[in-house]
Amino acid sequence: MQIHTSIDSLRAARRAAGKVAFVPTMGNLHDGHIDLVRQAAEKADSVIASIFVNRLQFGPSEDFNSYPRTLAADGERLEAAGVAHVFAPDEKVMYPEPQHYHIDPAPAQIGILEGEFRPGHFRGVATVVLKLLNIVQPDIALFGKKDYQQLMVLRNMVRQLAIPVEVLPGETVRADDGLALSSRNGYLSPEERAEAPRLYRQLVRVCEAVRRGDHDFLKLETESVAELAAHGWKPDYIAVRRRADLQPPMHADDPLVVLAAAKLGRTRLIDNLEI
Repeated sequence: MQIHTSIDSLRAARRAAGKVAFVPTMGNLHDGHIDLVRQAAEKADSVIASIFVNRLQFGPSEDFNSYPRTLAADGERLEAAGVAHVFAPDEKVMYPEPQHYHIDPAPAQIGILEGEFRPGHFRGVATVVLKLLNIVQPDIALFGKKDYQQLMVLRNMVRQLAIPVEVLPGETVRADDGLALSSRNGYLSPEERAEAPRLYRQLVRVCEAVRRGDHDFLKLETESVAELAAHGWKPDYIAVRRRADLQPPMHADDPLVVLAAAKLGRTRLIDNLEI
């Protein structure tokens, strides 16, 4: 496995890599990332992963400075999983001058859910992903379903800008107790870690109720928010939405997803389940 810190080096390696599947990450890898890498290896001749903590997608009060940087350990995991090349640039490589050009996704897609609570987040995500796709020029790019709204935004960006890459989703990987794996789970104290699976259990409760025919979504959402709050959480939202565009359901046969975000202590957790 080769680690590249410059664009020229990565592009030279990419020319000899055949069909490429790309897995972009911010590092501090967990089994969910490695599962994406394994899926990528089944789809292409070579897997390229990137490790870059993107300042543009962090708000002023978020954890950019404290976000764990674990490049050596991440490299070992990626090599063991069969990654051929890792692109690990620093900020001066990715942003050699102030980034005046940005991708602004449709307001209807980013003014809701995560976008409501993290203004500017998806602008930063879309901008860096487009830049990474231009650098790597992969045939396939894989993104996890845990960041469901992000996946929707990036799929739409690729389609509307006619970027020649196939976007594939990876299923959320969970711990045995249901907690979705996340790089930020390491922020949880032991007591918080024991409490954290409650978020998943509330998603399961809502899914089961909807499958039984309960379509009073507001009631289901309100009950779950109250349950979390009663156990010390600070919920941002629990919402039943259409999978296609994350807008409120309009028809009984709309494919649905329930999404949630809530703070437990200082850690903000997100999760979702398709219904």
